[in-house]
Amino acid sequence: MAAKRKRHTPEFKTKVTLAALKGDMTSNELASKFQVTPSQISTWKRQLIEEAPTIFTHPSKKKTKSEEEITSPLFEEIGRLKIQLDWLKKKSKELNF
Repeated sequence: MAAKRKRHTPEFKTKVTLAALKGDMTSNELASKFQVTPSQISTWKRQLIEEAPTIFTHPSKKKTKSEEEITSPLFEEIGRLKIQLDWLKKKSKELNF
C-alpha cells in the first residue's frame, strides 16, 4: 500500500524556504528539522526565486479579465431574468391578475 503524500501549507513552505535562503543551516539539517527531503527544499527555493519578481508587480499590471469575460455572465443572467419575467407576465394574464 502506497503512503499518502504529505501536503504542506504555503506558510510552512515559506518558513522552510526562508530558512534555506538564510544559509545558517545546510539542506540536510533543514530537512531533518522540518521533516522534508533536501530535494523538496531545493524545489521550493527555486520556485521562490523564480516567482519573486511577481510579488512586487503593481496590481494593475497583473493579469486582468477582459471586458468580455466580465460582461458575458452578466448578459447571460439578464437574458435568463428577462425570459422569467416574460413567462411570469404571460401567466399572470392567464390568471387574470
